[in-house]
Amino acid sequence: MEVKKTITSIFIVPTLSIGREKLTDNGFINGYIKDGMKDVQYEGCIYLLFKPQDLDKFRDFLDVEYERTKSIIDDYDYEDGYVVVVYMLNSKLEKDFELVKQGKYSKTSPAFQSIFPKIVKLKRNGLYKDEISLQYRIFNKTEDLRKYWEDRFDAELDADMEVWSTFIEEDEILNLDKIKDNV
Repeated sequence: MEVKKTITSIFIVPTLSIGREKLTDNGFINGYIKDGMKDVQYEGCIYLLFKPQDLDKFRDFLDVEYERTKSIIDDYDYEDGYVVVVYMLNSKLEKDFELVKQGKYSKTSPAFQSIFPKIVKLKRNGLYKDEISLQYRIFNKTEDLRKYWEDRFDAELDADMEVWSTFIEEDEILNLDKIKDNV
């Protein structure tokens, strides 16, 4: 199941310090700022949606997470095997989260940017390759990313323009029906 990653997944989920492989191995789908199916929302939190293939393995992952961090404040199930885990965000990064929501990625603090690796190992055609991370490219408005967007939109970007799409709140709210339609 390939779902377009939310801005929450790209810029906020990594601040929770859960390894990317741990997320992937446990059926992580996406991160969200709210759950559209709940009347009450947690403030200063994000919602991680999983669809685990192996429930025992997922329970072990969750037990380890509850031990590792005090940030988990809730977890609950939806039909069809979906699970949501709610994490409290680091309040020290609040200003950076606001900048992300404003689409001002390059204006985030050095402390925030240092959470994200410059180099990541990506698997392409069965082989692992070191590449500059997407976040690093966005924070630093790298020339290759700028050129990608210029070619895609056949337009020149001003030097002060950000090189990633803005945060659209509606796309950052968990809507399980929409996800099921895309499966």
